[in-house]
Amino acid sequence: MQATKGDRLLMHGRTVGQHDRVAKIVEVMGDHGEPPYRVRFEDGHEAIMSPGPDSEIKPAHPTRH
Repeated sequence: MQATKGDRLLMHGRTVGQHDRVAKIVEVMGDHGEPPYRVRFEDGHEAIMSPGPDSEIKPAHPTRH
């Protein structure tokens, strides 16, 4: 998984009734775009994450990928 600052991290819900969550990547802390990422959710909450297989990166500029 590789990302750049400004990309979106989409985390799919794991159980019935759990909604997908989207966060903006505000800092890439790993080498060459690899995790961990500092992300900011829509409510302003920030976290450092190493996304699992139920996550995907949505590029800020779709033509880049």
